[in-house]
Amino acid sequence: MHDWLKLSHHSYSGQLRPHEHTSYLPLAALTLLTGIVLAAFSVSTLTAADHPAPGANSIGLTGTMPAPAPTVAATIAEPTNGQAFSDSPITIAGTCPDNTLVEIYKNDIFGGSSPCQNGKFSLQVDLMLGKNTLLARVYDDLNQQGPDSNTVDVTYNFVPPQGSPLAALNLTSQQLLLNTDAVFRGIFPGQTVEIPISIVGGVAPFAVSIDWGDGKTQVIPRGDNTAFTATHSYTKPGVFAVTIQVTDSVTRVAFLQVATIVNGQPSVTGSTATGTTPKAANELLVLWPLFAVAATAIISFWLGERREKRLLLHAMPAHA
Repeated sequence: MHDWLKLSHHSYSGQLRPHEHTSYLPLAALTLLTGIVLAAFSVSTLTAADHPAPGANSIGLTGTMPAPAPTVAATIAEPTNGQAFSDSPITIAGTCPDNTLVEIYKNDIFGGSSPCQNGKFSLQVDLMLGKNTLLARVYDDLNQQGPDSNTVDVTYNFVPPQGSPLAALNLTSQQLLLNTDAVFRGIFPGQTVEIPISIVGGVAPFAVSIDWGDGKTQVIPRGDNTAFTATHSYTKPGVFAVTIQVTDSVTRVAFLQVATIVNGQPSVTGSTATGTTPKAANELLVLWPLFAVAATAIISFWLGERREKRLLLHAMPAHA
């Protein structure tokens, strides 16, 4: 057999390799990173446990923290005291504290509402025949009333087309009025807002026209002046000026403007809500023991290799 085909064993020198086969430093770094991630997951899970998720059939609740009632009153700057008008409605404007709803009263009867924007308000209000004492009140988001404004006295002298002035106020035939208690409405998109409407005076039948402030209008025929409720649903949140106008059979017209407040849409509460779930708890019960076993194994191998190295060093013969 040729010499180059012969097998020969490599002579073992008995010297230790300058480094170990296992790279413990990357393993230690990977183990530390895994422990940090696992600890973060555990903290978030335990924190969510303080606010357990409601069941699939539970009800979500929203609320507003209590706050002091408004302390600054609105001020009516327009019209001025003593003015007389032959047309109605008129514009009532003035100043107000921000983030409030301004309500106008005429002779202690609700006449309309408007949100305060940039410290000012303005709205159209129908007048009653004769003297009208105008007053503005402000309300906050909790519907808490602030102080009353200054009062302004104006006069409405309606003159019929034939030119003979009315001698006295007769709500059953001479004057047509609209009234509602829809002063403050807080609903959500998709929910139905209800505005009760009362027609006072006039001659039946009536045609009630409503501009809901979102581009939608509605006409409601009424055979008498019995109170009724108008309904509408908004598709997005916001503050909308609802304009209501009624015309009777002899073309008398009454006008009313109210503000409708549509809140932001709340999140749906259900079985997918955040919170500690049995799945998350079970994952923690499995992951932590696995992490402990892996870390213990790496430390054990490292200690074992260190021990073998020391034994080999002691077993090696001394060289001259």
